[in-house]
Amino acid sequence: MTRRAFSDGLQRANALAFALPAALLAGAWGSQLIGHLYPCEMCHWQRWPHYAALGIALLAFFIKPMRLPLVALAAVAILISGGIGVFHAGVEYHWWEGFTTCSRIGGASLADIMKAPVIRCDTAQWTLFGVSLAGFNAIVSLAGGLTILNLLRKAR
Repeated sequence: MTRRAFSDGLQRANALAFALPAALLAGAWGSQLIGHLYPCEMCHWQRWPHYAALGIALLAFFIKPMRLPLVALAAVAILISGGIGVFHAGVEYHWWEGFTTCSRIGGASLADIMKAPVIRCDTAQWTLFGVSLAGFNAIVSLAGGLTILNLLRKAR
């Protein structure tokens, strides 16, 4: 493989490692702010690895000598979010019990907190073809993380 082909493959992997969590986080925030689908605690757990992957992939664009390990680390973070998504989807489908059952949204005072909606982790707020948002995150994150690692493997 030529140096140019290696560089192109690494660039594509880096772009995907940045674009995938950016798109998934945009979807999560859009569904929250526009669709009023408030996240439960496990939904937030799925976001944290995507934030990390986004930052790591962004760094990889600027620190070229470290690009390969940084993109690989971003892919691992994306896979971790996918794993959390699998766990959360299993809780929603009642395949197993979760660590938490609900969370509350917002409020500055105790009265505000008591009036806030309770968001359950074991109930899907939205589904498409029987797949919840956690399920879609699992599918897209696992497929995307593996694709990035495969691009890196081919680039080597």
